[in-house]
Amino acid sequence: MADTNYDVIIIGSGPGGYVTAIRSAQLGFKTAIVEREHLGGICLNWGCIPTKALLRSAEILDHANHAKSFGLTLEGSMKADVKDVVARSRGVSARLNGGVGFLMKKNKIDVIWGEAKLTKPGEVKVGKSSKPVVEPQNPVPKGVKGEGTYTAKHIIVATGARPRALPGIEPDGKLIWTYFEAMKPAKMPKSLVVMGSGAIGIEFASFYRSMGVDVTVVELMANVMPVEDEEISKFARKALEKRGLKIITEAKVTKVDKAADSITAHVETKDGKVSQITADHLISAVGVQGNIENIGLEALGVKTDRGCVVIDEYGRTNVPGLYAIGDVAGPPMLAHKAEHEGVICIEKIAGVPGVHGMDHRKIPGCTYCNPQVASVGLSEAKAKEQGRDIRVGRYMFNANGKAIALGEDNGMIKVIFDKKSGELLGAHMCGAEVTELIQGFVVAMNLETTEEELMHTIFPHPTLSEMMKEAVLDAYGKVLNA
Repeated sequence: MADTNYDVIIIGSGPGGYVTAIRSAQLGFKTAIVEREHLGGICLNWGCIPTKALLRSAEILDHANHAKSFGLTLEGSMKADVKDVVARSRGVSARLNGGVGFLMKKNKIDVIWGEAKLTKPGEVKVGKSSKPVVEPQNPVPKGVKGEGTYTAKHIIVATGARPRALPGIEPDGKLIWTYFEAMKPAKMPKSLVVMGSGAIGIEFASFYRSMGVDVTVVELMANVMPVEDEEISKFARKALEKRGLKIITEAKVTKVDKAADSITAHVETKDGKVSQITADHLISAVGVQGNIENIGLEALGVKTDRGCVVIDEYGRTNVPGLYAIGDVAGPPMLAHKAEHEGVICIEKIAGVPGVHGMDHRKIPGCTYCNPQVASVGLSEAKAKEQGRDIRVGRYMFNANGKAIALGEDNGMIKVIFDKKSGELLGAHMCGAEVTELIQGFVVAMNLETTEEELMHTIFPHPTLSEMMKEAVLDAYGKVLNA
């Protein structure tokens, strides 16, 4: 008879789930992970990774189309083959999917294929998946199991999230897309309406615009990427519009009419005026919602709020022995937050000394559009709302030698400090490679670095990172290269 008892069972193998499983195994727990569809979850298979592969193709196309500005001449015109662009993206996901399988095998983690349901505390019933199981390409983990009842002292829910749908504008997979369909178009559309300008919406808008598509973004709030600092948001909007994106803010899509091969979106602005935009497709990017349904949470009396599981700072629910991490446990719905949250959760279970709860102020956010946007900590408005007396520093890309040499001189860095203590409260960026730069400020915040320590840090020249120091210097009236 197969062994069905574990120390830890994790439901869901996305970034939060599989990383938590690895750390669990490292801590000596007998560990299993339940997955209904594909290892790596949405992020690896349909989100973070494949979208970056698409955006890389778009970036290279953008560079090729501006080759002359670098003194280069390309024979003929550069064209995008949508079939090959999508195939590369899917290939990248497949490679990493197999990598997760390897990590499960390496760490002796059992993979249980199927759909999990919590039947009582400490028990999980795994039934047949309603979705086709996509096993890792190479290698398939040893100890793969299937339908049955499994028990564990600790059960961690990491079921992730799915696209949110607005009533009356539900995605149909043909004319109204979610990110699933937007990621693998059979042919390149000529026009698109993107409903929502969060990270998902703006990234797809940026990708399709680079591919030559006529793109209109409709956003309910006053600014695109509304979670970002307002100044950065406005800067990004100008840059996106310069690339040819059409952006309508303080507006909503109230209705969508479908024809045989097009949609007509009825867009209402804040003054009540309604216009109609006809396009090949509409991408619904109005956020995501946690996968809390049909996994037995209600029967166990697990507290939920606005579609997410309620947890404490260590991932514990109100039911002893049951935990939740990642998107299903609420915003920010980011892969790196899920991973860190999972490690905190399992280390707390194991009694690892010095485990600290998640500090949401130090979770960076990145949007991989062109230009990129990245941030951590408080925006200027939030800092003022908290009654902080602040210093704000800015530095523009067009004053940085490396940015000019790269042909990427449109961008800015903004930092916010507490005037009295010198504490770095927030950092906000828009421009080339800022998603790689932001971690410098995240580390600084985590180490409680002051403005003086940043000023005395030597940044290499010539690099984009020099702008980070210059922005700090600017906040204190000491900027050198501007």
